[in-house]
Parts: sequence; C-alpha cells; structure tokens
Amino acid sequence: MGDLQRFDRFADLLVREFPTAACVWDIAGGMGKLNAALTARGRTVLTFDARAKHLPVPFAERLLTLDEPCATDLIVGLHPDGATRIIIDYAARHRLPFAVIPCCSDNSMPYKPWLRHVGDIARDAGFAVTEIDLNITGRRRVVLGRWAP
Repeated sequence: MGDLQRFDRFADLLVREFPTAACVWDIAGGMGKLNAALTARGRTVLTFDARAKHLPVPFAERLLTLDEPCATDLIVGLHPDGATRIIIDYAARHRLPFAVIPCCSDNSMPYKPWLRHVGDIARDAGFAVTEIDLNITGRRRVVLGRWAP
C-alpha cells in the first residue's frame, strides 16, 4: 500500500515549486486524490485517466495524447506508470513545466536507470531538471522540469 500522505506532500511541493501555476493537469491520476489535494490548495485541476470510477473532481476519462489542446500551466504525474514519457513530451511540445514521480519503467528498465533515463529525456528535450526526494515511503524521487530555452 502506498503512503497515504503522498498526495498532500506532492501537492505542497508543487505549490511551493510552481507558485504561479494556477491550472494543473494530473496525468494518470487514478481516482483523483492529487486533484483533490491541489484543489484544496487553490489550484484548478483536471485529472486524465481512463478510469471510470473516481472522486467527484474535474476528470477526463481518457489518456492524454500529444494532440490534446493545451490549457494548463503545469503538467504532473504521481506514479503515472506508463504515462511518464507522455508527460515530458507534452510539456516539451508546449514549453510547460512538469513534475513527475516516476515509479514503473515503461521500457522494463530497473528503477534507478529509469530515473536517470527520465532526467536525460527531459534535458534532451530542453528542460532544466531538478530532482527532489519527497518525504514519503516508497518511490519518492521527484523529477522537476522547467523550460530552459
């Protein structure tokens, strides 16, 4: 079972690191718990996930694609499984900041090499990358990307 404080702690970090991001897209957001935590902190949030059963929060019952019209200030994922790459690619296409806590690799890579790979993908796409350990149990390494033209 995951750390029950992960949603609030990630939301606090996002608000602190991206204070001007009023609108946030939560990708592969499951039931919408990060959405609820960010909404409680004054952010407008839309969660993308194919899950039909979720909290009563703004929810797009579909996967994010690169063709989605951009209407956000920040794109994030908390343990987004196979959506980590689309978060970075979408952020790069629209020159948006992003924050992701990778968990499972989408290419069968072990965790530590996967984390390095995620940072490399972001840097190669033009982002300045920072990594922070969130105070939660389990996978807790946050990769933050800020557009660095």
